[in-house]
Amino acid sequence: MTDKDAVELLKSLIATPSLSRDESRAADIVENFINSRCGACKAQRAGNNIVVFPEYFDLAKPVVMLNSHIDTVKPAASYSFDPFTPFERDGKLYGLGSNDAGAPLVSLIAAFLSIKDKDLPYSPFLAVSAEEEVGGEGGIRHLLKFLENEGLTRIDMAIVGEPTSLQPAIAERGLLVLDCVTTGVTGHAARNEGINAIYRAIDDIAALRSCRFEKVSSVLGPIKISVTQIEAGRQHNVVPDECRWVADIRTTDAYSNEETAVMLQNAVSEHTTVKPRSTRVHASVISETHPLVRAAVAMGKTPFVSPTTSDMSLMHGIPSLKIGPGESSRSHTADEFIYLTEIEQGIDTYMRLLDNLAKELKRQ
Repeated sequence: MTDKDAVELLKSLIATPSLSRDESRAADIVENFINSRCGACKAQRAGNNIVVFPEYFDLAKPVVMLNSHIDTVKPAASYSFDPFTPFERDGKLYGLGSNDAGAPLVSLIAAFLSIKDKDLPYSPFLAVSAEEEVGGEGGIRHLLKFLENEGLTRIDMAIVGEPTSLQPAIAERGLLVLDCVTTGVTGHAARNEGINAIYRAIDDIAALRSCRFEKVSSVLGPIKISVTQIEAGRQHNVVPDECRWVADIRTTDAYSNEETAVMLQNAVSEHTTVKPRSTRVHASVISETHPLVRAAVAMGKTPFVSPTTSDMSLMHGIPSLKIGPGESSRSHTADEFIYLTEIEQGIDTYMRLLDNLAKELKRQ
């Protein structure tokens, strides 16, 4: 698979709308492409996810998952061209999903096809996931369950293809969205009756914001708490008996999401209930001494903490390194593009990273 092949595959994907939960046609393109190039190995489908194992996949070796996603966000209204019509100009390839995460995806596919028949000290496999942009149940969680049902109960590490300027992201925060309800007692505002739920909520919001945790992540720092929505009252002269508010919590590896939710519930008064919408978006941290990180550092790369989330947050317990061609700042923007040279550099970077990983594992 050449650089030109990767670009042509990416053009086909751009031209095929693959919004989250509607990726089947794009998945068909990737599946057919891989099957035409993979020889004895064949792509398997798990919904709109795709898994490819080398012919001589060996569970006795460390298992390495090469993952990127196939879906895109909806195109911004301010696109100056058809987002589904790819075109090249001034060394750039334009189109929705070209940067996030089309270029990392095709670069990882190229790298996998190059190493699939090599005798390596690890066993790689390719996992193309759906619904990454929405954290959907039909995405990486479904793919991992499919693999477990197929007998793959252990994945030792993962390389996650996302636009990171080809620098290795070793961590990203988790997410808790808390729906909070504070109760009061209704009354007439003119007679100063009742107990104002807004005032109680203000006190509990202050308590939440000032909450301090005994443990602090050495990589991600403290848990971040932001109140982002609030709603109360039906009319100006009635003291409200209920105030609803939402807290955005960016969690760390110091506590599980479940532990964090319990501690925050304990931080507010008995008048406020705190309910997590979900606890599944975990913080992800890989040790700087892990062979994957050492392999990247050996290339002169600089580990960093990513401000954005990815499928790493749903790969619970799998040490993961996020790296890929493209710029995170271009993601989800109008007139999205990738430099053609970035695809070439992406393939080269993945190949060197995988080669260095082999060297690191042989040293162990």
